[in-house]
Amino acid sequence: MKLPHHPSTTIFSFIFIFLLPSSISSQTCQRSCGKLPLKFPFGSDLGCGDPRFHQHVSCSQGNLMLTMHTGSYPVTNIDYINKVMYISDPSMSTCSCTQPSKGFGLDWDSPFSFQDDNIFALLDCSTSSSPIFQSSTLYTDKNNNSKVSLCDNQGTSICSFLYSCRAISTINLPISTCCVYTPVDLGPAFEMDLQKLHCSSYSGFYSFNERQSDPNSWKYGIALKYKFSVNNEYPSSCANCEMSNGICGYFSGGAYNSFLCNCPNGINTTNDCYFGANYNYGSRLSSWQIGTWLFYCLACLLISVW
Repeated sequence: MKLPHHPSTTIFSFIFIFLLPSSISSQTCQRSCGKLPLKFPFGSDLGCGDPRFHQHVSCSQGNLMLTMHTGSYPVTNIDYINKVMYISDPSMSTCSCTQPSKGFGLDWDSPFSFQDDNIFALLDCSTSSSPIFQSSTLYTDKNNNSKVSLCDNQGTSICSFLYSCRAISTINLPISTCCVYTPVDLGPAFEMDLQKLHCSSYSGFYSFNERQSDPNSWKYGIALKYKFSVNNEYPSSCANCEMSNGICGYFSGGAYNSFLCNCPNGINTTNDCYFGANYNYGSRLSSWQIGTWLFYCLACLLISVW
Protein backbone atom coordinates (compact mmCIF):
# COMPACT_ATOMS: atom_id res chain seq x y z
CA MET A 1 0.00 0.00 0.00
CA LYS A 2 1.40 3.43 -0.97
CA LEU A 3 1.61 5.86 1.90
CA PRO A 4 0.40 9.42 1.35
CA HIS A 5 3.11 11.96 0.62
CA HIS A 6 2.94 15.36 2.28
CA PRO A 7 4.70 18.34 0.59
CA SER A 8 5.50 19.76 3.99
CA THR A 9 7.59 16.71 4.85
CA THR A 10 9.63 17.17 1.67
CA ILE A 11 10.31 20.80 2.49
CA PHE A 12 11.23 19.86 6.01
CA SER A 13 13.58 17.19 4.71
CA PHE A 14 15.53 19.66 2.58
CA ILE A 15 15.81 22.10 5.47
CA PHE A 16 16.91 19.25 7.72
CA ILE A 17 19.65 18.20 5.31
CA PHE A 18 21.10 21.53 4.20
CA LEU A 19 20.83 23.68 7.30
CA LEU A 20 21.69 21.46 10.24
CA PRO A 21 25.07 20.14 9.07
CA SER A 22 26.37 23.67 8.58
CA SER A 23 26.06 24.33 12.28
CA ILE A 24 28.86 21.83 13.05
CA SER A 25 30.99 22.19 9.94
CA SER A 26 33.88 24.27 11.32
CA GLN A 27 35.93 24.90 14.42
CA THR A 28 34.99 28.11 16.23
CA CYS A 29 38.32 28.73 17.97
CA GLN A 30 41.28 29.46 15.70
CA ARG A 31 44.82 28.12 16.07
CA SER A 32 46.50 31.38 15.08
CA CYS A 33 46.05 35.13 14.90
CA GLY A 34 47.83 36.43 11.85
CA LYS A 35 51.31 34.89 11.96
CA LEU A 36 51.24 34.17 15.70
CA PRO A 37 50.21 30.67 16.84
CA LEU A 38 47.56 30.64 19.55
CA LYS A 39 47.78 28.18 22.41
CA PHE A 40 46.27 28.05 25.87
CA PRO A 41 45.77 30.32 27.79
CA PHE A 42 45.23 32.65 24.79
CA GLY A 43 42.27 32.41 22.42
CA SER A 44 41.00 33.93 19.20
CA ASP A 45 37.42 34.64 20.27
CA LEU A 46 35.04 34.75 23.19
CA GLY A 47 34.89 31.27 24.69
CA CYS A 48 38.41 30.38 23.55
CA GLY A 49 41.45 30.03 25.81
CA ASP A 50 41.31 31.09 29.46
CA PRO A 51 38.59 33.61 30.44
CA ARG A 52 41.08 35.49 32.67
CA PHE A 53 43.16 36.34 29.62
CA HIS A 54 40.39 37.11 27.13
CA GLN A 55 39.64 40.57 28.54
CA HIS A 56 43.28 41.56 28.05
CA VAL A 57 44.38 39.65 24.92
CA SER A 58 42.27 39.54 21.76
CA CYS A 59 42.65 38.92 18.05
CA SER A 60 41.49 41.81 15.87
CA GLN A 61 41.77 41.68 12.08
CA GLY A 62 44.70 39.29 12.22
CA ASN A 63 46.53 41.28 14.93
CA LEU A 64 46.97 39.99 18.47
CA MET A 65 46.61 42.89 20.90
CA LEU A 66 47.18 43.37 24.61
CA THR A 67 44.82 45.88 26.22
CA MET A 68 45.48 47.64 29.51
CA HIS A 69 44.14 50.86 31.01
CA THR A 70 47.03 52.75 29.42
CA GLY A 71 46.22 51.59 25.89
CA SER A 72 46.39 48.70 23.40
CA TYR A 73 49.70 47.19 22.35
CA PRO A 74 50.62 44.79 19.51
CA VAL A 75 51.88 41.38 20.61
CA THR A 76 55.10 40.62 18.72
CA ASN A 77 55.84 37.13 20.02
CA ILE A 78 54.87 34.55 22.65
CA ASP A 79 57.32 32.14 24.27
CA TYR A 80 55.01 29.32 25.36
CA ILE A 81 57.83 27.31 26.91
CA ASN A 82 58.97 30.06 29.28
CA LYS A 83 55.51 31.67 29.49
CA VAL A 84 56.58 35.11 28.30
CA MET A 85 54.66 37.49 26.02
CA TYR A 86 56.50 40.23 24.13
CA ILE A 87 54.72 43.44 23.17
CA SER A 88 55.64 46.72 21.53
CA ASP A 89 54.49 50.19 22.48
CA PRO A 90 53.99 52.41 19.39
CA SER A 91 54.58 55.50 21.56
CA MET A 92 57.87 54.22 22.95
CA SER A 93 61.11 55.92 21.93
CA THR A 94 63.84 53.78 20.39
CA CYS A 95 67.23 54.43 18.86
CA SER A 96 65.56 55.14 15.53
CA CYS A 97 62.63 57.23 16.74
CA THR A 98 61.88 59.52 19.65
CA GLN A 99 58.38 60.72 20.47
CA PRO A 100 56.20 61.81 23.39
CA SER A 101 54.60 59.07 25.46
CA LYS A 102 52.27 58.82 28.40
CA GLY A 103 53.94 55.69 29.75
CA PHE A 104 52.85 52.12 30.36
CA GLY A 105 51.05 50.25 33.09
CA LEU A 106 49.47 46.89 33.93
CA ASP A 107 45.93 46.49 35.25
CA TRP A 108 46.13 45.43 38.87
CA ASP A 109 43.94 42.37 38.21
CA SER A 110 45.68 41.22 35.03
CA PRO A 111 47.39 37.79 34.98
CA PHE A 112 50.66 39.41 33.86
CA SER A 113 53.81 40.62 35.58
CA PHE A 114 57.07 42.11 34.33
CA GLN A 115 59.89 39.88 33.20
CA ASP A 116 63.09 40.58 35.15
CA ASP A 117 65.01 41.30 31.93
CA ASN A 118 63.04 44.48 31.27
CA ILE A 119 64.98 47.74 31.38
CA PHE A 120 63.10 51.05 31.35
CA ALA A 121 64.85 54.33 30.65
CA LEU A 122 62.96 57.56 31.27
CA LEU A 123 63.91 60.27 28.80
CA ASP A 124 63.87 64.07 28.91
CA CYS A 125 62.95 64.29 32.58
CA SER A 126 62.93 67.58 34.44
CA THR A 127 65.98 67.70 36.72
CA SER A 128 64.34 70.36 38.87
CA SER A 129 60.84 68.97 39.41
CA SER A 130 60.86 65.24 38.61
CA PRO A 131 60.44 63.07 41.74
CA ILE A 132 62.86 60.48 40.33
CA PHE A 133 65.78 62.81 41.05
CA GLN A 134 64.59 63.60 44.55
CA SER A 135 64.02 61.68 47.74
CA SER A 136 61.22 59.19 47.36
CA THR A 137 58.46 58.67 49.89
CA LEU A 138 57.70 55.21 48.51
CA TYR A 139 61.08 53.51 48.67
CA THR A 140 63.43 53.29 51.64
CA ASP A 141 66.63 51.42 52.39
CA LYS A 142 66.72 48.11 54.26
CA ASN A 143 66.94 49.93 57.59
CA ASN A 144 63.88 52.01 56.70
CA ASN A 145 65.86 55.16 57.46
CA SER A 146 66.91 57.12 54.41
CA LYS A 147 65.00 57.52 51.18
CA VAL A 148 66.57 56.09 48.05
CA SER A 149 66.55 57.30 44.46
CA LEU A 150 64.37 55.75 41.74
CA CYS A 151 67.28 55.85 39.28
CA ASP A 152 69.80 53.06 38.96
CA ASN A 153 73.31 54.46 39.43
CA GLN A 154 74.65 51.69 37.22
CA GLY A 155 72.41 52.82 34.36
CA THR A 156 74.53 55.79 33.29
CA SER A 157 76.12 53.83 30.47
CA ILE A 158 72.69 52.83 29.14
CA CYS A 159 71.63 56.47 29.09
CA SER A 160 74.86 57.40 27.30
CA PHE A 161 74.24 54.81 24.60
CA LEU A 162 70.62 55.87 24.16
CA TYR A 163 71.47 59.56 23.98
CA SER A 164 74.06 58.80 21.32
CA CYS A 165 71.31 57.58 18.99
CA ARG A 166 70.79 59.92 16.09
CA ALA A 167 67.07 60.37 16.79
CA ILE A 168 67.82 61.53 20.35
CA SER A 169 71.14 63.30 19.88
CA THR A 170 69.61 65.76 17.41
CA ILE A 171 67.44 67.14 20.24
CA ASN A 172 70.58 67.92 22.27
CA LEU A 173 69.24 66.60 25.56
CA PRO A 174 71.66 66.60 28.49
CA ILE A 175 72.35 63.11 29.76
CA SER A 176 71.29 64.22 33.25
CA THR A 177 67.67 64.13 32.00
CA CYS A 178 67.86 60.35 31.54
CA CYS A 179 67.03 57.87 34.28
CA VAL A 180 67.16 54.07 34.20
CA TYR A 181 64.08 53.34 36.28
CA THR A 182 64.99 51.10 39.22
CA PRO A 183 61.59 49.58 40.14
CA VAL A 184 61.34 47.11 37.26
CA ASP A 185 57.79 46.26 38.31
CA LEU A 186 56.97 50.00 38.05
CA GLY A 187 56.27 50.28 41.76
CA PRO A 188 53.19 49.30 43.81
CA ALA A 189 50.78 50.57 41.13
CA PHE A 190 52.47 48.63 38.26
CA GLU A 191 52.39 51.86 36.31
CA MET A 192 54.80 54.32 34.75
CA ASP A 193 52.99 57.67 34.69
CA LEU A 194 55.33 59.96 32.78
CA GLN A 195 53.20 63.00 33.44
CA LYS A 196 53.59 62.57 37.20
CA LEU A 197 57.27 61.78 36.77
CA HIS A 198 57.76 64.92 34.64
CA CYS A 199 59.35 62.98 31.77
CA SER A 200 58.37 63.34 28.13
CA SER A 201 59.10 59.81 26.94
CA TYR A 202 60.58 56.44 27.80
CA SER A 203 62.42 53.59 26.16
CA GLY A 204 62.08 49.94 27.07
CA PHE A 205 63.98 46.85 25.99
CA TYR A 206 64.38 43.28 27.20
CA SER A 207 67.68 42.26 25.59
CA PHE A 208 70.97 43.82 24.54
CA ASN A 209 71.06 41.19 21.80
CA GLU A 210 74.71 40.52 22.75
CA ARG A 211 75.63 44.04 21.61
CA GLN A 212 75.38 46.22 24.69
CA SER A 213 77.28 49.14 23.19
CA ASP A 214 75.08 49.27 20.09
CA PRO A 215 71.59 50.58 20.97
CA ASN A 216 70.49 50.06 17.35
CA SER A 217 70.64 46.31 17.95
CA TRP A 218 68.75 46.19 21.25
CA LYS A 219 65.41 44.39 21.33
CA TYR A 220 62.96 47.15 22.16
CA GLY A 221 59.62 46.34 23.72
CA ILE A 222 58.26 44.90 26.95
CA ALA A 223 58.44 41.29 28.16
CA LEU A 224 55.55 40.10 30.32
CA LYS A 225 55.33 36.88 32.28
CA TYR A 226 52.02 35.06 32.67
CA LYS A 227 50.78 32.24 34.89
CA PHE A 228 48.10 29.59 34.31
CA SER A 229 47.03 29.59 37.93
CA VAL A 230 48.35 30.10 41.45
CA ASN A 231 50.37 26.88 41.12
CA ASN A 232 51.21 27.71 37.49
CA GLU A 233 50.38 24.16 36.39
CA TYR A 234 49.13 23.39 32.89
CA PRO A 235 45.52 22.12 33.26
CA SER A 236 45.35 18.36 32.60
CA SER A 237 41.93 18.76 30.96
CA CYS A 238 43.42 21.19 28.44
CA ALA A 239 46.36 18.88 27.72
CA ASN A 240 43.96 16.02 26.92
CA CYS A 241 41.91 18.30 24.71
CA GLU A 242 44.93 19.46 22.72
CA MET A 243 46.18 15.88 22.30
CA SER A 244 42.92 15.11 20.51
CA ASN A 245 43.38 18.12 18.16
CA GLY A 246 40.92 20.22 20.13
CA ILE A 247 41.32 23.82 21.32
CA CYS A 248 40.81 24.65 24.98
CA GLY A 249 38.04 27.09 25.80
CA TYR A 250 35.27 27.84 28.25
CA PHE A 251 31.51 28.19 28.32
CA SER A 252 31.08 31.96 28.08
CA GLY A 253 27.44 31.83 29.17
CA GLY A 254 27.94 29.72 32.25
CA ALA A 255 30.17 29.34 35.27
CA TYR A 256 33.42 31.28 35.23
CA ASN A 257 35.68 28.25 34.83
CA SER A 258 33.43 25.87 32.89
CA PHE A 259 35.95 24.06 30.69
CA LEU A 260 35.10 23.21 27.09
CA CYS A 261 37.08 21.48 24.37
CA ASN A 262 36.35 22.97 20.95
CA CYS A 263 36.70 20.20 18.34
CA PRO A 264 37.46 20.38 14.59
CA ASN A 265 33.85 19.51 13.72
CA GLY A 266 32.61 22.52 15.67
CA ILE A 267 31.20 20.55 18.59
CA ASN A 268 32.14 21.46 22.16
CA THR A 269 32.77 18.73 24.73
CA THR A 270 33.75 18.72 28.38
CA ASN A 271 36.70 16.35 27.88
CA ASP A 272 38.32 15.74 24.45
CA CYS A 273 37.61 15.21 20.75
CA TYR A 274 38.31 11.49 20.45
CA PHE A 275 34.67 10.31 20.53
CA GLY A 276 36.07 6.79 20.51
CA ALA A 277 37.50 7.31 17.01
CA ASN A 278 41.01 7.02 15.61
CA TYR A 279 43.66 9.51 16.75
CA ASN A 280 44.39 10.63 13.20
CA TYR A 281 42.88 14.05 12.55
CA GLY A 282 41.93 13.46 8.94
CA SER A 283 40.29 10.07 9.32
CA ARG A 284 38.43 11.11 12.44
CA LEU A 285 36.98 14.19 10.81
CA SER A 286 36.11 12.30 7.62
CA SER A 287 34.35 9.45 9.40
CA TRP A 288 32.45 11.90 11.58
CA GLN A 289 31.23 13.83 8.55
CA ILE A 290 30.19 10.64 6.76
CA GLY A 291 28.32 9.39 9.82
CA THR A 292 26.54 12.73 10.15
CA TRP A 293 25.36 12.68 6.53
CA LEU A 294 24.18 9.05 6.78
CA PHE A 295 22.22 9.90 9.89
CA TYR A 296 20.46 12.84 8.26
CA CYS A 297 19.73 10.93 5.06
CA LEU A 298 18.18 8.07 7.02
CA ALA A 299 16.11 10.49 9.10
CA CYS A 300 14.86 12.28 6.00
CA LEU A 301 13.95 9.00 4.32
CA LEU A 302 11.88 7.97 7.30
CA ILE A 303 10.17 11.35 7.39
CA SER A 304 9.32 11.26 3.65
CA VAL A 305 7.50 7.92 3.96
CA TRP A 306 5.83 8.77 7.23
